[in-house]
Amino acid sequence: MSKVKYYYDSENLAYKRIKTKKRKKFGYILLFLLSSALFGFLGLVLLINTPFFETPKDKLLTSELENMKLNYKLLNKKVDLMSEVLTAIEDRDNNIYRIYFNTSPITDEERKAGFGGVNRYKSLEGYINSELVMNTTRRIDVLTKELVIQSKSLDEITKLAKQKEKLLAAIPAIQPVKNEDLKRMASGFGYRNDPFTKIRKFHYGMDFTAKSGTPIFATGDGVVLKADNSLSGYGNHIEISHGYGYVTLYAHLSKYNCRKGQKVKRGDIIGYVGSTGRSEAPHLHYEVIQNGKKINPMNFYYGSISAEEYIAISKLANQENQSLD
Repeated sequence: MSKVKYYYDSENLAYKRIKTKKRKKFGYILLFLLSSALFGFLGLVLLINTPFFETPKDKLLTSELENMKLNYKLLNKKVDLMSEVLTAIEDRDNNIYRIYFNTSPITDEERKAGFGGVNRYKSLEGYINSELVMNTTRRIDVLTKELVIQSKSLDEITKLAKQKEKLLAAIPAIQPVKNEDLKRMASGFGYRNDPFTKIRKFHYGMDFTAKSGTPIFATGDGVVLKADNSLSGYGNHIEISHGYGYVTLYAHLSKYNCRKGQKVKRGDIIGYVGSTGRSEAPHLHYEVIQNGKKINPMNFYYGSISAEEYIAISKLANQENQSLD
């Protein structure tokens, strides 16, 4: 039952009942109903967004979303670890491998080129956690590009290493006659007295005295260019091309143990000491030629003698005595 309201009529000195118009009463009722509906709707929205009113589908989606976040977090940790490992490889590549093989390092600009300009991740925008997905995808793309570049670089290093291995095997790095077979190192590279004319002239090789028939060894891998006596004064001699501009010559041999065109390895017996040609006594005259220029063979004995032996031989080779050819 609604309350009855009155007002005081001062003219009649009496209280009179207030009568509400029907239109106004209807407006109040409508306003009340609208307000109730609005508050009810807001309350429903709030309740729906609380965990107490989640549907099974909502719970599944929430679980999948949390699982995705965890997976992306773990993925980013793996990317961090891979990036650290790749950085270490890149550092060794630039500062060890490429320096050793005398090759220019790869710059950071080259390693990370190709990721500016166009927004290649536009299709990933507008989703829940888009920034997380885009950031992870971007990092993986950069890492993939760097891995491709590093892989190509290591292929290049492998190729250089194989070439270096061949170069190291080809360089004339040992004495052509074993130390125990030598009587002495008779004459070195430089000005010496000619044994026949007694005139001081330049001696372009090294003379090793040994008994006739002492084995002579190829000082590096190569191919036999000559095994004949076509050069005046050298008698029976052998020339070996080692590639990379290197040629070695072995003169005054008693006999050969190789033929023209034959491939030889360092340490192979190619002939035997003798005294053929312009020779005063049994010995081996040995020369090293690089790019057409005759150079001191003493610089190439690092593969067969100790430091003490090198010093002793060097002292003998530097004496301006008489050569044997």
